Amino acid sequence: MEIYLRKRAVRQIRLSAHDAIEEGDTDTLREDIMDAFNDEQIEEIERRIDSGDFYEFISDVLDEWAGDEVDDLFEILEQALSDVDVEIKYNDPEYDDEEEEEDDDEEDLDDYDVEEPAEEGEI
Repeated sequence: MEIYLRKRAVRQIRLSAHDAIEEGDTDTLREDIMDAFNDEQIEEIERRIDSGDFYEFISDVLDEWAGDEVDDLFEILEQALSDVDVEIKYNDPEYDDEEEEEDDDEEDLDDYDVEEPAEEGEI
């Protein structure tokens, strides 16, 4: 089985992982990882794992993670899912165009210089 994670979900997991590294709290990270998967994907993963509990599965992944490198977290998650015949892909063709357009719109806004309002007495 292949699961595609949206760019936005990957970005959110990365941000949460950085926060977890700084703060030592993985609760938000756990929730963000779980939110990256839809209900169908979670149900399929739960059928494939021994415990049958996706929350516990993600908790085990986080317990295995040393908490110092974000890329290590993704590698551990990929390996854990691979062990139950689930492959993670990061480029979902269904969403790539839509998200690229959103990213382009955000970048376009960065191209404009915003002038600060002049203070009283300045021209």
